Amino acid sequence: MFQKITLIALIIAFVSCQKKESVEKDKIKLADWLIGNWENTSPEGVLSENWQKLNDSTFSASSYFIKGKDTLHFETIILAQLGEKLTYKATVKGQNDDKPVFFPATSESDKQLVFENAKHDYPQKITYTKGANNTLTAEISGNLNGKPSSEKFVMTKK
Repeated sequence: MFQKITLIALIIAFVSCQKKESVEKDKIKLADWLIGNWENTSPEGVLSENWQKLNDSTFSASSYFIKGKDTLHFETIILAQLGEKLTYKATVKGQNDDKPVFFPATSESDKQLVFENAKHDYPQKITYTKGANNTLTAEISGNLNGKPSSEKFVMTKK
């Protein structure tokens, strides 16, 4: 009887470890809900983010803000799983000598992704939150010119 209990305990421990390891290796899957075309229309213009899956460990997006016929903001984003860490890499045209800025994930779930880089001028934090009815909220926040600042963009899937 003791041997059976010991064997069952070992099997349970082995299966639990395997499951945890698989979840850690597949954190990028928590972001599957980002895939698609998202849009926010306001009197100031139209913000669009278009996410696609490049492979099992990398997503890419283009984000742009258009007012009338003018593109006021354009950025490319790579969301990649490097080892067991998700990293958000943003390259904004005309900023930082067109070099990417890295934001490692500080929190991941199937409803929210949080990326932070305390050394970046602004934003220091980027949060994506899955909403109801095919919506997501993108929020950038941190200190801007020495004062706390944040901006939220509620986008709808197109």
